[in-house]
Amino acid sequence: MCETKERLDGKVAIVTGGSSGMGFEAAKDLAYRGARVVIASRNETKLKIARDQIIEETGNQFVAYKSLDLGSLKSVRRFANEINSGDKVNILINNAGAVALPDVKTADDLNLTMQVNFFGTFLLTYLLLPKLKLSAPSRIINGVAASMYVGDIDFDHWNDVGHYNVISGLASSKLAVALFNAELNRKLKNTGVTAITYDPFVVRDTNILTNVPGIVQNVSQFFINMIGQKKEDVGKQIAYLAAASELEGVSGKHFKFCHEFFNHWSVNDEQLTKKLWEEAKKAVKISDDEDWE
Repeated sequence: MCETKERLDGKVAIVTGGSSGMGFEAAKDLAYRGARVVIASRNETKLKIARDQIIEETGNQFVAYKSLDLGSLKSVRRFANEINSGDKVNILINNAGAVALPDVKTADDLNLTMQVNFFGTFLLTYLLLPKLKLSAPSRIINGVAASMYVGDIDFDHWNDVGHYNVISGLASSKLAVALFNAELNRKLKNTGVTAITYDPFVVRDTNILTNVPGIVQNVSQFFINMIGQKKEDVGKQIAYLAAASELEGVSGKHFKFCHEFFNHWSVNDEQLTKKLWEEAKKAVKISDDEDWE
């Protein structure tokens, strides 16, 4: 499972949430394969340490970092502009996400959990798509979660404070990513760019529970330690999806443990996915200059 000897020499890969956890492990695997890797997250100190560690362990000198805060549309636009000034982007791994964030609105007037887990990813992907098309064949890999099966999208209230609890916030934001990926797949026909989702299941040794209250965090961590995968294994799975030659041209599919898995039933509702796409464009305020459609 998840084995491929595929090399990625000369290809450029971006990994959000790449300074720690499964994102770091995926970035390291891609660097071993010869890719030029850019890791992104909010904490510049952690990014520097992660960059240096990946270079030391892999011997790949073409590893860089860039600060990215998905909770700030300004930060996402700055990051995208920096990436777009480069020559190409072949792999975009939207791995970053969070659980149990404060139930507040951001400076962009968006629900914080929805923005970090969905709107920031939507904007980043939208802004990088022209570069991904020019760099084709290219792959977009979007992280979701099993909780998406109990998620709900209410466009009238999806940015309301008080609308979500810890579970429903994660579930709905990840469902939004799955629906976004389905519509993205439809828009990528005959472009040489593919888009898939992956579910990392439950992962040990990450900081995903940092914001969860004390006793709930302890119980959740015990459960995760019992059944969870090692972050190294999940990183390997993500890298497989990015590199495997047998997945060339595969798009619109959902994967778990490196195998195709059943997706959320709503991804087949084109009316819903189209509405989500248009509402997301409005929410992140896509300008005329940014709008490639």
